[in-house]
Amino acid sequence: MVSFLVKLAPFVAAAGDSQTIVGRFVPGWAKGNFLMEWFFKGGIVMYPIVAVLIVAIAVILERTLFWIIEGARRDPNRLDQMYAALEQGNITASANLGRTSKDPLVRTAWNGLNHVHTSIEGALEVARGAELQRAGRFMSVMDTTITLAPLLGLLGTVTGIMSAFNAVNEGGLSPAAVSGGIGEALIATACGLGIAIFTLIFFNFYNSKLVKLQFELESTCHNVLIMINSLRLKNANLDTIQDAREQSQFASSN
Repeated sequence: MVSFLVKLAPFVAAAGDSQTIVGRFVPGWAKGNFLMEWFFKGGIVMYPIVAVLIVAIAVILERTLFWIIEGARRDPNRLDQMYAALEQGNITASANLGRTSKDPLVRTAWNGLNHVHTSIEGALEVARGAELQRAGRFMSVMDTTITLAPLLGLLGTVTGIMSAFNAVNEGGLSPAAVSGGIGEALIATACGLGIAIFTLIFFNFYNSKLVKLQFELESTCHNVLIMINSLRLKNANLDTIQDAREQSQFASSN
């Protein structure tokens, strides 16, 4: 018990070394730090606001890393080679070209070609949906953050005004108490709006990239279906493939 009190003594001393700024309690260790003073002056609502900010930053960083990696994985030449193989009627070679690719467009086309004898339309649709789900992950979290942050700021506005009126009722017209409540209201509102604006910029940016990817996936699916239907019109038996020399030629370009 004595050792516990010894360990607790520095924290008690730090708590005692505190001051009240504009009617709000600020611990001594936060004095001189602009951001920390704002945090304590913003009232209790600042805790969920900071939590929302942390979530927003984490999601933005994760999505930024995701799109950077996806951009590096793009392989338009591989997709063109698959189209060229399909135009020549070599479905097997076209599928082999996309087997190891990490490009979402190539993966979608490859998944469809693997089910050319069953339901290529359904396979392409499933693959397209899976790619869009990966690309749109956590977008709902960002959307919630954009809505939640201003509401928390509004809640801070209400609690700050209530605190100002309570101070007037209890202690008379004290400028420090009234300005402290108004300051709490303004700080919480500003922080909530700032987080929402910050997140909205990235949300719109990532949403535009998601819409572009959706268009590219749909175009890829349509191109594959058009080429397959063209082959079906020319030859009802899609099992017919070219000789091994042509197949190895396309596979070697992989």
